[in-house]
Amino acid sequence: MDFSGQIKNLFKPVERPHSPTAELSVKTGKGTAAKDFQWLETNIPCQKACPAGTDIPAYLTAVAEGKPAEAYRINLIENVFPAVLGRVCSRPCESACRHGYDGLGDSVAICFSKRSAADFQGSEPVLLDPWFPDSGKKVAVIGSGVAGLTAARNLKLLGHSVTVFEKHGTPGGMLNQGIPEFRLPREIIDREIAQITGLGIEIRCNTTIGSDLTTIQLLEDFDAVVMAAGTLKPNLLNIPGHELPGIRHGLDFLLDVNENGAAAIGQNVIVIGGGFTAMDCARTAQRLGAQTAQWDLKVLYRRSKDVMRVTPGELEELDAEGIPLECHATPIAYLENDGRLTGMRFHRTGTHEEFDVPADTVLLATGQFPDHAWESETTEFQSLEQLGKIFAAGDYASGASSLIDAIGHAKTIAEKVDHFLMGEIRLKKSVQVEPATITGRTPEMDRIPRQHMPVRPVADRSLMGEVEIGYDEKSAVQEANRCYRCHYKFEIDQDKCIKCDWCLKAKPRPECILMLKTIEHDDGGKVVAFESTDYVREMNLIWINQDECIRCGACLKACPVDAINLQKVSLCIEPSIHNTAEKPESAS
Repeated sequence: MDFSGQIKNLFKPVERPHSPTAELSVKTGKGTAAKDFQWLETNIPCQKACPAGTDIPAYLTAVAEGKPAEAYRINLIENVFPAVLGRVCSRPCESACRHGYDGLGDSVAICFSKRSAADFQGSEPVLLDPWFPDSGKKVAVIGSGVAGLTAARNLKLLGHSVTVFEKHGTPGGMLNQGIPEFRLPREIIDREIAQITGLGIEIRCNTTIGSDLTTIQLLEDFDAVVMAAGTLKPNLLNIPGHELPGIRHGLDFLLDVNENGAAAIGQNVIVIGGGFTAMDCARTAQRLGAQTAQWDLKVLYRRSKDVMRVTPGELEELDAEGIPLECHATPIAYLENDGRLTGMRFHRTGTHEEFDVPADTVLLATGQFPDHAWESETTEFQSLEQLGKIFAAGDYASGASSLIDAIGHAKTIAEKVDHFLMGEIRLKKSVQVEPATITGRTPEMDRIPRQHMPVRPVADRSLMGEVEIGYDEKSAVQEANRCYRCHYKFEIDQDKCIKCDWCLKAKPRPECILMLKTIEHDDGGKVVAFESTDYVREMNLIWINQDECIRCGACLKACPVDAINLQKVSLCIEPSIHNTAEKPESAS
């Protein structure tokens, strides 16, 4: 017989003020206490790991609900290039995903899910509404890669007039110049750049700063200058024979192929490096030379596989395409015969062994640096006020990094430029807390395997056709359903809890709800330590362990006295109230 209704009435508690030991500072509304932000960072590890701060649980929920357009817009707000990054992101979020913790299975395919939202949301451009009215300020951005265009877009949303200067004939930076088309179709780049220029941002291509236009002129004509020219100065190996013909930097090789559709290579090609550029060089070279008689290609890397900076699945595709990889091989010299490159000599890491590899073409994927030569004339300015107008964004500021790192850094720089121009911080951060009734998750969703990304057969691969084909709609929904919805918070109101242990009996995981002897909070109310027990006589409270919670709601249904509440918690970034303008109707 079910007495739950009687028990609920019998133990119906009196409403009390929000407990200072509650996990958030507010029950609903916007919190700005340190523990509110700490809860977000601790309990939504994917968003914390994303340099752009993308609201990953929100867009995965939208994908799971069959709302790709909504998911795409959520991505676009923070990520800027969702369709691009859905293909070529380094995926720090997936390494942080709670579903990938020991005993919980594989991390959610967040990157592929981002791509699926872009694939199914439609082809019409999505133009975001401005955050502020026109400021009357003008900003120049040097470079139209992801950092430059991210800074430009956000500065435009902040109300400033923005002009982007690009030395190449096409905007996009490394998206066009360094990433092969078989990984990133050019129409995807063009579409997302159009969503930026559609806001009213001008991009002036074929304009080289330092010759066509000087930085001094920019400083005179604009209120601020953002330098986002990337890292184009190659890091070349200074070892014996480095001036021999047949040696070229990997980015120069990729630029040649991407702009001309081909590049000259020999019959014995070796690629030096263990990152994104090395993989792209090797797979591109394979497509150029695989039909050549006596063709040979090899990748050599000085460290081990487990420290290579490549996306998950990249090494598997390298192997599928028949490209050998040799690790623990440090280059020490080029070999020659009559001034002609014949190979390279390597040292076997951790041994005294040396060995030679034949080569008539060497592609160096050994990194690159910012080239500061063109900005030298700014030293003529002695005024700190003038120099204060210059800001560096993305790889130009930090050195070579990932695309998502460049986006995250450029967003930060855009806010700094805005602060410089307007004299105040105009974007306000808070933690939005909303009451909720369900999360949409069930324990059965834990058993859904990670969805495999379909790929083009090796025999059909070329320089042009995209290798990864993308999820179909069913697979996209299935994969997104695996997400734990970490932006939901189940919490036991200790003033209401009668310690009946019904939630403990209903819990699906051993550690998701704990009996505690003690729990310790700091002065701000953040949980800093706790001691659990297996014995009821030692228990002082029952506590939901957010790190183990799979957001299934079993405890909420089991509680006879409504002592467990559910809230949706998300980061809110919005214009300061006194600065907001009347926003026009959405152009999307």
